[in-house]
Amino acid sequence: MNYPVIAEHILATVQGTWWSRRRRREDVPPLPPGAVHVFRVGGNYRTFPEGMVFDASHPDVLDASSVSLVDTRARLVEVERTLPSMSEADNFTVRAAFTCQVTDPTVIARQGIIDVTVPLRAYLMGDADLPRVSAGHRVEEVNAVRTEVSHRMTAYSAIVPPRVAGMSVEFVSAEVHASDDLRDWEQKVRDERRAWELQRGQRDFETEDARRIAELLSQGSDHVDAFGIARQEIDVTQAAARIHRLTEEESARRHKAETSDRAHAQARETAEAQIRRDMLLTLLRQMGTSEYVDYHQVLDQVLRETGGQAAPGITAAADTARMVESGRGRPPRPATGWDGSHEAQGGLVRDEDDLVD
Repeated sequence: MNYPVIAEHILATVQGTWWSRRRRREDVPPLPPGAVHVFRVGGNYRTFPEGMVFDASHPDVLDASSVSLVDTRARLVEVERTLPSMSEADNFTVRAAFTCQVTDPTVIARQGIIDVTVPLRAYLMGDADLPRVSAGHRVEEVNAVRTEVSHRMTAYSAIVPPRVAGMSVEFVSAEVHASDDLRDWEQKVRDERRAWELQRGQRDFETEDARRIAELLSQGSDHVDAFGIARQEIDVTQAAARIHRLTEEESARRHKAETSDRAHAQARETAEAQIRRDMLLTLLRQMGTSEYVDYHQVLDQVLRETGGQAAPGITAAADTARMVESGRGRPPRPATGWDGSHEAQGGLVRDEDDLVD
């Protein structure tokens, strides 16, 4: 750090000439803003008058053997010191800030203070009790150490103020930082936590969007189309054409379903009719194999099974029943049957051949 002395230069001797009595120095470096020239003339240091236009033929300039460029502006200077912690593997770093300003450029040039941090670091190292403040704390307790070090430095600078000859120096503040490893670790943990919170926030937003979309879809395609049209993501004509197509497809689907239902009903009726016919044929076969048949009972059973509806073959059964009715109106024949084994009694016939009589 080049402060407060910015630069130092050796100057050559200026010789006069026989044709010119006036001499001028050409090797003086240019002066930056906020700085002054301090010339060494013999054993003395002399500052070129501030505010005057630089005169290369000034006697102090011509007779000088060297020149120093001294910065006279106020600066904030920081110096560091390492402090121990409870663990030997970790340390604290205290960074003290001081305000500095040159009050006497000639003293600064004589002492050659090129880097003011050197005497300030020596001042900071002069507090022998400062390491005791941090030695009893773990490296994670940096906030507590920061508070104690700040109080200690304030008291120390009040009792033993910093001094640099030719400058005014004042203590400003003290900051305490943990080791680089701990700082990197904390930064990594912080970044991971932020990334996790960001991901959680994104998932929450996605969940909310999904819920809103589900609610939107549950209200029907018309509401979805209206929402898309409002956001200018769906064209009105395209939405109308799609709705018309969906309506036609729905009508075709309903017509197909109705046709299928009718066909199923017809097939079921046909199957039921077939069942009734099969049942009637079964009854008639049973009548043909039975010795005595009560045709009234048979007819009632057939009507019950068929739901009281006339089916193919039932008409013949009804005629047979009427024939039985007519047989009952006649007096019973005393004659025996055709095989001479039994007689017809109570309006019952032995077999179907008696219906012919």
